[in-house]
Amino acid sequence: MLILGLNAYHGDSSAGLVEDGALVVAAEEERFTRIKHWAGFPTNAVRWCLDERKVRLADIDVVAVNRDPRANLLKKMAYVLRQRPELRLILDRLKNVKHVRSITDDLVSAFPGESFRGDLAKIEHHTCHLASAFLVSPFDEAVCVSVDGFGDFASASWGMVRGVSIDVEAQVLFPHSLGIFYQALTQYLGFGNYGDEYKVMGLAPYGKPTRLAEMRQIVRLLDDGRFELDLRYFRHTKEQVSYEWDGGSPKIGTIFSPELEGLLGAARRKGEPLEQRHWDVARSVQAMYEEAFFHLLRTLYRRHSMTRLVLAGGCAMNSVANGKVARETPFREVYVQSAAGDAGGAIGAAMTAACARGVRRNATWQMKHAYWGPQYAEGYVRAMLESAADRLPPAEFSLAWMLDDDRLCKRVAAEVAHGNVVGWFQGRMEWGPRALGNRSILCDPRRSDMKDILNLKIKRRESFRPFAPSILRERTGDWFEEDADVPFMMKVFQIREDKRAQIPAVTHVDGSGRLQTVFEETNPLYYRLIREFEALTGVPMVLNTSFNENEPVVCKPEEALDCFLRTKMDVLVLGRCVIERVA
Repeated sequence: MLILGLNAYHGDSSAGLVEDGALVVAAEEERFTRIKHWAGFPTNAVRWCLDERKVRLADIDVVAVNRDPRANLLKKMAYVLRQRPELRLILDRLKNVKHVRSITDDLVSAFPGESFRGDLAKIEHHTCHLASAFLVSPFDEAVCVSVDGFGDFASASWGMVRGVSIDVEAQVLFPHSLGIFYQALTQYLGFGNYGDEYKVMGLAPYGKPTRLAEMRQIVRLLDDGRFELDLRYFRHTKEQVSYEWDGGSPKIGTIFSPELEGLLGAARRKGEPLEQRHWDVARSVQAMYEEAFFHLLRTLYRRHSMTRLVLAGGCAMNSVANGKVARETPFREVYVQSAAGDAGGAIGAAMTAACARGVRRNATWQMKHAYWGPQYAEGYVRAMLESAADRLPPAEFSLAWMLDDDRLCKRVAAEVAHGNVVGWFQGRMEWGPRALGNRSILCDPRRSDMKDILNLKIKRRESFRPFAPSILRERTGDWFEEDADVPFMMKVFQIREDKRAQIPAVTHVDGSGRLQTVFEETNPLYYRLIREFEALTGVPMVLNTSFNENEPVVCKPEEALDCFLRTKMDVLVLGRCVIERVA
């Protein structure tokens, strides 16, 4: 059975294909359109999924989407009657519902001359989040938690899940949301783009939680593990907060109200410098999120006495909080898949639809890696480089083909150890927002100046944002205070105090690092490269950041070459070809 899962008409639109209960391919639309967080219908991602598996639209048994306009319908109606929001707000929601209903039409339009004869399954948003984590996890039972902004009138769902049945135990409904809290305060701090919450996480360690008392006025914790917002500080309950996504990245209007500025002081405007008060607000926002999050988790543990946990939803991208779960709660095994946010809902929808149609969960399959996207053969790379020969004159660039893995890894490890910035393009593109060793920029973590070099010359981003280490899995406990699997860079751990001075480029101001544990089983080439770097330096890790420059992570070799040429990267590795600047 072939099931196509979609996250459509929302930020990070995506598609994934599930075959007989196992994921076979998946990709986000932004990688093809080259516009971050692309929202709308994922036409290119769908086309690539079908082409990659050599199937046609008529071969698809089910198209599953991670939205169900009928979910929580009575609760929506009760809210409208009770609160009487602006008519424009209601019309905006109805417009979005209309788009969800037009999915089959958009499919047929995207594939002229083809027909779709299968079923359309619309599945509640948070059920898809929970399924996207649990049904690909190594667990046969676990406490499952989804927390995000909003989806199908809910902002959080949770329950105890066994087998393949995703039974939601309880929810937090509109207008209360930890995701909206974090997003509103992200806007308050002057970061207005969709998805900028990670910047607040990066900024928080520079501050102190001096505004936590005010945060506790904004978010209140309830006895049953839930949370609620003081709605005086938000605009989304009665007013229309603009949310535009047609043909590009989502653009969201101001969520916080003037009362928030009355509580915390004037919001930071675009272009204004960051001051101590902004750092302190960021730290307080993160502390409040963690307080509410761990309050929920502790309540769920008391209810179920289960030490396994899976997390999903946009808030599951909060790697700082994820890394503290084992310290702050009784949960000991925590699984977060590589696309925890809305993009991941595509595979959650597909896996849920498969189980609903009697496809048994594949007991031998689980998501151990994130390499589900496009790949390009050596012949493609050679042809591309031949056509781009005029852009790589011999007086400025050297090209060397290294078909032996050992020679390639030794050469690249030496380049990294020498202090060079290396673009590393290999195999299948990663699924999710993190570069995990196939579309990565690699550097020496020992260099104290490397963070500034990358931020100013390559990434062109804020100087306070940290960079991540990719470490050999078996060396993790030697360098970090926690010793656990983190294959998708979804947790932040404290680096051992006696090791921090050795790896300043990946040590954040609070002594932490957002690590990726690298396994020989799932990425043997990347593993070998890091092992060669360890042989040269004694350090079993490299600095790993995404291969891009204020754009989506590169997908094709052409995009990798373009990024290399317009930045000051020293070396580009395209498969087995090593391109080095010589002038």
